[in-house]
Amino acid sequence: MQKICMTEDIPEREARAFDLDNGDKIFITQRDGSFFAYQNLCPHLQVELEFLENQFLDREQEYIECSTHGALFLVESGECVSGPCQGQALEKVVISVHSDGGIYLALDA
Repeated sequence: MQKICMTEDIPEREARAFDLDNGDKIFITQRDGSFFAYQNLCPHLQVELEFLENQFLDREQEYIECSTHGALFLVESGECVSGPCQGQALEKVVISVHSDGGIYLALDA
């Protein structure tokens, strides 16, 4: 099981990028105390989402935003709700938060 980070590394309504041991690039965001992880890849153009390091959310920090074409994705599900990839979704990464405060890549991921 790969430890990705600690919960305190991801402030509420912010996101952080991580490189996994297998070479995948992911990001984790926190909303109302829950953590959500996705592949750092837009389903429309197959490009990384952020334009600046760790800038995955829109101005209001309500949605995940693709910096290339402005698509908006729901934080909780990764579903695209605005933009050219509507009806598609970000690829979810299965994580678990342990009692030590660590966020780990789930065994089946």
